[in-house]
Amino acid sequence: VQLVESGGGLVQAGGSLRLSCVVSGFTFFDDDYTIGWFRQVPGKEREWVACTRLTDDSTYYSDSIKGRFTILDNQKNIVFLQMNNLKPEDTAVYSCAAARGRPFRPWAPAEYTHWGPGTQVTVSS
Repeated sequence: VQLVESGGGLVQAGGSLRLSCVVSGFTFFDDDYTIGWFRQVPGKEREWVACTRLTDDSTYYSDSIKGRFTILDNQKNIVFLQMNNLKPEDTAVYSCAAARGRPFRPWAPAEYTHWGPGTQVTVSS
């Protein structure tokens, strides 16, 4: 299983970005995986942002981004994180990760077994 993120960059506060997570090594419908998005700022712990279980399209969001971010997929091999109304505090390295099945604690990085290298998102004020 491999994951590669893209779509990060510099954006002004109030702007939008769409991150992509290209997944390979398993099939969206045949294999039961949950894909999560996390973000991390230097010196801080990795923070869970959102996740989706690919077999039933269930989605979950952290309170810090609820209503502004949306996780969706192309039902083939890409999971997106649509980020609207971005704030300076959203600045971080964003990573996607894969977990088999439905993690008991979807917000916990330890539940995920495969990770992408990350993409930098910088929101200027």
